[in-house]
Amino acid sequence: MEVYLDNNATTIVDPKVFEEMKPFFCDIYGNPNSLHKFGAGTHPKMVEALNFLYEGINAADEDDIIIMSNATESINTVIKGIWIDKILNGNKNHIITSEVEHPAVTATCKFLESQGVSVTYLPVNEDGVLEATSVKDYIREDTALVSIMWANNETGKIFPIKEIGAICKEAGIAFHTDATQAIGKVPVDVQDFNVDYLSFSAHKFHGPKGVGGLYVRKGYELTPLLHGGEQMGGHRAGTVDVASMVGMGWAMKLATSTMALAYEKNHVSKLRDKLENAILELPETVVIGGTANRTPNTTLISFRGVEGESMLWDLNQNGIGASTGSACASEDLEANPVMNAFGSDSELAHTGVRFSLSRFNTEEQIDYAITVIKNAVARLRGISSSYAYTPSCHKSGL
Repeated sequence: MEVYLDNNATTIVDPKVFEEMKPFFCDIYGNPNSLHKFGAGTHPKMVEALNFLYEGINAADEDDIIIMSNATESINTVIKGIWIDKILNGNKNHIITSEVEHPAVTATCKFLESQGVSVTYLPVNEDGVLEATSVKDYIREDTALVSIMWANNETGKIFPIKEIGAICKEAGIAFHTDATQAIGKVPVDVQDFNVDYLSFSAHKFHGPKGVGGLYVRKGYELTPLLHGGEQMGGHRAGTVDVASMVGMGWAMKLATSTMALAYEKNHVSKLRDKLENAILELPETVVIGGTANRTPNTTLISFRGVEGESMLWDLNQNGIGASTGSACASEDLEANPVMNAFGSDSELAHTGVRFSLSRFNTEEQIDYAITVIKNAVARLRGISSSYAYTPSCHKSGL
């Protein structure tokens, strides 16, 4: 049996989405910017897809949603756009983010630091969540942007976006959120949560890879990252990938419907909990960050004495896809920065394995995964010197 439990990395394209995309490869293939019927023939489905995107995040008609290649481009557009508009050509010089953001945020901020920008990386608490009050405490007169993720990609922890949005609105500071891991898992409403910029990527909610979007509230226009033609109203140059745009729109529609979110909350979370509870029956295992306030599909579990990469090897040999909470592929065996950020010691930070489910997982698959995981832990602990000799009072607490 093959069991895919790495849905926070990417998801299968929903077959219904694929069917909607197919005509735009060989049948309706015109450039959407062309004036002839071949180009104009793409427009109805592009408008439909855009409407689905607006509805999915409750964007207002006067707001913009710009089609991009992925969430990384979307995030770079916001942060570098603020740099150009508010810092290089304004009187601001400060950005606030968190220590556990996706590298698309942190690497961009590090680049801006090399250009003289002041960046505050807020710590998370012991549960791996950023507290809204810390944002308020670090706002300065020269703060140009606050960028905080909606949900963490490794722990699934949901951040207090509504409270942070209210704080930024009161302070008159632009607020950006990376909602890549939130859409299709929890309700996302840019109006209710006072979000000014929001980034997302279709392949995280059963759409195609290589397409994403940026929501921009009216009055918060940015200097484009890409210059060229007048596509997307001049906000993002380049011919739109029509098939992918249509696929993203339909994926958004299917993932954010009331029924889909209820299924995620009830069915997917039950499968996740079944997997998690079975693993926690093993001695000296722990859910990183705890079990509260998470997306319904994600658990990050540490197994004392078991290297994350070793566990992934065993799982892969048995047809199970998961991901490690460790960055041990690097030469210096650097521990996972997200786990380090909320207080994990070096041993704990190398033993995390993330399991992320989707609506396409079945109970039969979870039963199989439980058996494989338990067998893998027994085998790996049997050959682990760290498990055999580490005292139970070790500071990891495991």
